[in-house]
Amino acid sequence: MSRIGRQPVTLPAGVTATISSGTVAAKGPKGEASLDLPAGVEVTQEGETLLVSPTSTGKQAGAVHGLSRSLVANLVQGVHEGFRRELQLVGVGYRAAVKGRNVDLALGFSHPVLFPLPDGVDAEVEGNQKLILSSTNKQLLGQVAADIRALRPPEPYKGKGVRYADEHVRRKAGKSAKK
Repeated sequence: MSRIGRQPVTLPAGVTATISSGTVAAKGPKGEASLDLPAGVEVTQEGETLLVSPTSTGKQAGAVHGLSRSLVANLVQGVHEGFRRELQLVGVGYRAAVKGRNVDLALGFSHPVLFPLPDGVDAEVEGNQKLILSSTNKQLLGQVAADIRALRPPEPYKGKGVRYADEHVRRKAGKSAKK
């Protein structure tokens, strides 16, 4: 049995959960979301807690057990508080602007990059160089942030590029002058 999977998921005030065959749905102040459970796992509700338990034994069942518990916890946290990712644009002339459901990025290319936001992800810009993404779905939010970062990843010599706000870029020394 998984150590993570054994921990119960508590439902905060204002969040309700509905369990049907193979699906967990949660509704809260930030919206509603649902999760299809993998085979070999079942969820039961006891009062204000959700318990995830495996239906079989074995190594794979333990792995899926812990994963399912984490996914259910993320589902509950997403509809209660939501998730945020902050990206920084570092470089001369690098900027971001939100235009409707698109993010307009100037990343040092000869053309602006227009990145369409999927449904469920919102963006805002602070000071042209800080892009804040928010969503109730942690997986979708992480994928969108990774896709935007992949447009111009930070380079190690000057540190220019798109990076996560909490990311540290290891810098390299440039070429040495000839003696």
